[in-house]
Amino acid sequence: MGEPFEFWQAFTPSPDPPPTVWRDSYAAAMRDGSSLLLPLRDFGATAIAGLISNQASFTVIDTLAGWIAADVRHFDAEVVVGLPTLGHTVGAAVARVLGHPNWVAPGTTRKLWYDEALSVATRSVTSPGEGRTMWLDPRLLRRLSGRRVLLVDDVICTGSSALAGIGLLARAGVVPIAFAVAMSQGTEWRNHWNADIPLVAAFETPIFRRVSDGWTPIPSF
Repeated sequence: MGEPFEFWQAFTPSPDPPPTVWRDSYAAAMRDGSSLLLPLRDFGATAIAGLISNQASFTVIDTLAGWIAADVRHFDAEVVVGLPTLGHTVGAAVARVLGHPNWVAPGTTRKLWYDEALSVATRSVTSPGEGRTMWLDPRLLRRLSGRRVLLVDDVICTGSSALAGIGLLARAGVVPIAFAVAMSQGTEWRNHWNADIPLVAAFETPIFRRVSDGWTPIPSF
């Protein structure tokens, strides 16, 4: 079965011991002792493990959302904001586990009634081009105003998308009580992170460097 259907579909036993060199895929360790098979994306000298949340099975997304919800429940979030586009899948799932009746979904397509004042530029390491604009529907401001907001995305790597999301909420007069992701990649994002906003991740993956026969994780210190 070819990509993408072999990835993100099921949790499997973890390799014991894990290999020191990986080739086309990486078995990411989960908190329950299982692993999730992820493709390795080649960036030249480095690679990252990919997670495409809207291609994942319901079992995988529901499990990751359950772990995130358990980690953030003590923040008593009143509304969840899921960042576009892949954070929508995770954000909606987390909101449902938390028992919320709805959630908030910024988008990257401008509607006729949108306001420039509720927009920010954003970009992703996995999306080529000059980036996009993230918009917040002004009709949703009343859902956010004065409430405890949890910001959710699929992945954090450099932190640029997360910071754009925080900036968008700031334009709505909101500071999130926490930021949650399904997967954190490496440690670069820590160099830009606002320590006043707690960050939680369902699981973590390293950045990889190229070696003669594949990819090996770069140690995090």
